[in-house]
This record gives sequence, C-alpha cells and structure tokens, in this order.
Amino acid sequence: MSKLSIRDLDLKGKTVFIRVDFNVPLAPGGKEITSDKRIRASIPTIEYALEHGAGVILASHLGRPKGKPHPEMSLAPVAERLAELLGRPVKMASSSVGDDVCAMKPRAGDILLLENLRFHKEEEENDIEFSRQLASLADIYVNDAFGSAHRAHASTVGMIAHLPQGAAGLLMDKELEWLTKATGNPDRPCVALLGGAKVSDKIEVIRNLMKVVDRILIGGAMAYTFLKAQDLPTGRSLVEEDKVELAKQLLTESRGKLLLPDDHVVVKEIKPGTESRVVQDIGAGDIAVDIGPKTIEKYARVIAGAKTVIWNGPMGIFEMPPFDRGTVELAKAVANSGAISVVGGGDSEKAIKSAGLSDKITHVSTGGGASLEFLGGAVLPGVAALTDKAAARK
Repeated sequence: MSKLSIRDLDLKGKTVFIRVDFNVPLAPGGKEITSDKRIRASIPTIEYALEHGAGVILASHLGRPKGKPHPEMSLAPVAERLAELLGRPVKMASSSVGDDVCAMKPRAGDILLLENLRFHKEEEENDIEFSRQLASLADIYVNDAFGSAHRAHASTVGMIAHLPQGAAGLLMDKELEWLTKATGNPDRPCVALLGGAKVSDKIEVIRNLMKVVDRILIGGAMAYTFLKAQDLPTGRSLVEEDKVELAKQLLTESRGKLLLPDDHVVVKEIKPGTESRVVQDIGAGDIAVDIGPKTIEKYARVIAGAKTVIWNGPMGIFEMPPFDRGTVELAKAVANSGAISVVGGGDSEKAIKSAGLSDKITHVSTGGGASLEFLGGAVLPGVAALTDKAAARK
C-alpha cells in the first residue's frame, strides 16, 4: 500500500490516537450492545499498539446525535465490552476534548476511550479548532475506521494536519489491500455481482467496474430499470423511470459485459406468505421479487469460472424468505468458486452468514458506504489524508 501503516511506525513511549469504528447497534435505551463485531474488528490494531509500547487513545462516533450529547448514544457500553474482550481496563472520558480529557492522557500500556465524537457538531464540520484539540492529545495518528473513511470529518481528516504522521491501522490495511487488488489488477476472469434497489445508487460503481471486470451480473430491483430500457415488460416491479435513459447508455457502454435476469419470481402483492410463481415475461399485474432458477443457474456458471468476484447487493427481497433464494444460491456459488471474493457487506454478508459460508469468503468489508464509493472509483478522504510512504522516507 502507498500509505503508511501502523507497522511502519515507532510506537514505543508514544501516545497513539486510533480512530476506530465503534458505531455498534444498541438495544433501546442504549445500554446493551446487540453486536460487538465492530469492536472485535479493532482489537488487532489496539493490541499491536499496546504490545509496541504505546499509550492508546480510541475515538469513534455512534449513531446520529446531531452535535449534542445523548445518553442513549454514549460509548460507555463499548468501553465495558472492550475491557472484557481485551482483559484489561479501559478508561472512559466524559468528552472528546477539553482539560479533563487532557488530564487523562494514557501512559504506555493504558487505554482511554473518548466519548462520542458526534456529541460535538464540530466533528462533522471538520472544524479546524476541534481538529487541533483532538490532535493535541496524541503524538501519532492511526485510522482503523474504514467505514468512516469516506467522511471528511475532524477525526478522519482534519486532525491529521496537526500531527507529524498519519497511518492506516491493520483493519484499514486489510480493507485497502483486498479492495485495491479486486479493482486494480484482479486475477481474471473478474466478475462483479451487483444487486440492490436503485440504479442511481450504483451508477458510478457500474461505470467504474466496466473498466475493470469481464462480466457484471445484475440482480435486485435495479435489474427492472435495465429491462425497461430494453423495452421488456416489467409489470408493477420497481423501476426508476427517470433512470431508464441512463440504463440504456450503460447497456451500450458495457459492450455486452452487463448480464440481466432471464426469469423472475413474481407476486401480486409483497407480503409474507404470498403466492409466487416463476415467469420469463413479467405480467402487467406482477411484481418481480427475486431472480428465477434459470438466472441463478446462468449467473452461477459465470461465477464458477471466475478468479475474482466482487459482490455488492442482494438479488431480491432478501429480508422476506423465500425471496432470498437467488441471493443465498449465489452466495453458495461465490463461496464454492475458489475465486478471490470481496463482498461489500450488508445483505450480501447476511446471506453468506445464513448459508454458513463466511469462512469461504476472502474478504467481507466492514464499510458499506465506503466500499461502495471505493468501487465507484472515488478517492476516500480518510485514506487520502494519511501519510504517503514515499514522503515519510524523505
């Protein structure tokens, strides 16, 4: 990677500010964490810093408090859970900045977790003074929050200007390594599997991946905007009417790389337990809710021959079985392909987990929005702000 890694730094005796992603789901009331996956993902970087003689300051946002303190969005439950996972104390600050926080500066081997960064409106505003105050707490900056790397906030961009070096943590390193490999110089054939509701959400991803991949397999509701662009019947399926012309352009630009469903699972109304059937031509009163068996077979054949698979988005209404079949069956195809597989999280990850296939996927991204922007060719502000290795050598 072209950016400095925490592995490149001398941490002994230094105070290291690590931007982590502790935006965990909480039960109503904000006292109980319902999934600690994001906390666990940060542990290798935290332990690396501690093992190399650093005092560690951790900072994260949680939820959308809109610049004001909200007790139900406090990071206090995270401090408790992190202490359990690490088997050592984690001190909790009452704020993110200020004299009281400065007085809690950790010594080597100690950990301090700052209170929710977004309790301060200056965080999302990338305020210069707030950035300077955050930076004054530490000697070195490390970003391990890939899920926030597409945000130009004080803790992801602004404060780095006030410190001598900014480096990627181990999780950030891993994210960039696999996403760069999949989109930069992939093993071929390279196949993208794209689903979801809206073409408008994936325009830049489709355009960028057309330059990289050999095939793009389209599923989900956005497939019906593409079918409408080919003057094929879509019934009452979700179609972005204002994006039909764009879909025509993308089909032309793809030069045959875009594959669309041949058959569909349709219903008359979307509700649990409703009667469904498989059709090739969608009737006037039909709503398509999943790809059909012929499409599953067609897409699975393409995936079986791939060396790299990039996957983002479900093939149908995944959250309402049995309309998750297309997504689950293609999850199995990806897992069994033996290809390098990079998955953009969300429903794709849920499908892999529900099928018991997580250990057969090369990399599941921890940042849905960030991975989508990366796949779309965007420069992520939180990555761009880190120190270049070449500059650090001078």
